[in-house]
Amino acid sequence: MSTLQILSTLIAIAALFGWVSSRWLKLPLTIGSVLLTVLFSLLLEAISAQVPGLHSWAIHLVNQINFETLILHGMLPMLLFAGAFLLDLQYVVQERLVIALLSVVGTLLSTAAVAGLMWVALFALGMHPHWLACFFFGALISPTDPIAVLEMLKRVGAPKHLQAQLAGESLFNDGIGAVIFLTLLGASRGVTPTALSIGWIFLLEVGGGVLLGVLCARLTSFLMAMVASYQVEILLTLSLALGGYALAETLHLSAPLEAVVAGIALRQFNLHRTSHAISHESIDRFWEVIDEIQNAVLFVLLGLEVLSISFGRQVVASGLIAIAVVLAVRLGVVALVLGMIRAFRQQHRSSLAALSWGGLRGGLGLALAFAVPVSDANRWILPTTYIVVVFSIVVQGWSMDLFLRKFRPVTSPTLTPQ
Repeated sequence: MSTLQILSTLIAIAALFGWVSSRWLKLPLTIGSVLLTVLFSLLLEAISAQVPGLHSWAIHLVNQINFETLILHGMLPMLLFAGAFLLDLQYVVQERLVIALLSVVGTLLSTAAVAGLMWVALFALGMHPHWLACFFFGALISPTDPIAVLEMLKRVGAPKHLQAQLAGESLFNDGIGAVIFLTLLGASRGVTPTALSIGWIFLLEVGGGVLLGVLCARLTSFLMAMVASYQVEILLTLSLALGGYALAETLHLSAPLEAVVAGIALRQFNLHRTSHAISHESIDRFWEVIDEIQNAVLFVLLGLEVLSISFGRQVVASGLIAIAVVLAVRLGVVALVLGMIRAFRQQHRSSLAALSWGGLRGGLGLALAFAVPVSDANRWILPTTYIVVVFSIVVQGWSMDLFLRKFRPVTSPTLTPQ
C-alpha cells in the first residue's frame, strides 16, 4: 500500500469510529477510537476463517506501518510541542517542585520497583525472565505518557494545580526515561554502564535538548513578531516543532525534551508580545485542532496493533499482573513524593488518588517496547506493554472524571510567588 492509501485508511477509520463513539456510545473520541478499533481487530481475528480476505487486508495494513518509527520520528514532535505550548505556565511554575520530584525521583524509583516485582511475578508464572528484560519493561512503562495524559486532562476538567502536576510530570519524565532506556540498551549490547557514562548521557541528552529548545524558541518568537501574517506565524511554529526535533535527533540530543522545552519557551517568549505583534488566538486554535486530529489517528493505530502482537495464556497473565504492579508502584511512588513535599510544605495541595490513577501509559511506551531488542528472554515485553497501555487508556482514562468526582480533590490554590 502507498503512504497515501495507508494515511487515508487510518483517517477514515478514525472518522468512522469517532462518529460511532460520539453518536451512539457517548464516549470521548480517543477512548472510543481505541475501544472500537481493538474490538474490530479482535472480531477480524475471530472470523478470519470465514472472511480471510478482510483479515489478510487488515494484517497487510498493520504490517505496512512501522509503529516505532511513526510515533518516535513522525507524530511525537507535534504532539509534544502542542501539549507543552498549550500548557498553563503559571500553574506549571507554581507546581515545579512536585513536577521535578515525580519526573526524576518518581521515574527512577518506579523503574526499579516495577522491574523487581515483575521479575518475581514472572518467575512465579514459570517464565524465567532475564533481569535486563524486567528493567527494560520498568523503564518504558514507568514514565507517564504525555499524549494520553494531556488528552485526558483536557477532557475531564481537573483542577488547575492537578492538571499542572500531571501534565508537567508526563512531559518532563520522558527525558529521565530516555536516559534509563539508552543505558539499558547499551548494557544489552555488552556496554557496561558506569556512573560517569550515565551522567554524561544525562548531561548531553537532557541538558543539550533543553538548551536547543530554548534557543530555537527564542529565534522563532523573534521571527514571528516581525511579520503581520498568522499563516506565516503558524508555519514558523510548525518549523520549530518539526525542525527542532529533527535537529535534536541529528545532534543526538533528547528530541522529546527539546520539543517540550521549545513549546513552553515559545509560549513564554510570546507572552511578552502583544496581540498586534503575534496572532495568539489563531495559533492556539491551530495547535488545538492538530493535537486532536493526531490523537484520534494515534489511538486508532494503537487499536490496530493488536493484529501484529502474539498473545498466549502466559503473556495475558503477565499483562494482568503488570497492570496491578504498575498501579501499585504508581500509588507508592506518588505517596512517597507527596510525603516528602508535605514534610516541608504542610499546606501543599494535591490528591494522592487523582495523581496515582491519572498517571496514564500510552503509545509512547508501546513505541519503546517495539525498540527493545527481540530475544526469547524478552518476547513478553511487547504484549504485556500493550495490555497495560490499553487498560490505562480505556479504563483509567474513561473513569478519570468519575474518579475526580468521587474523591473531590481540592480546587486550585491561588497563585502565589515562591
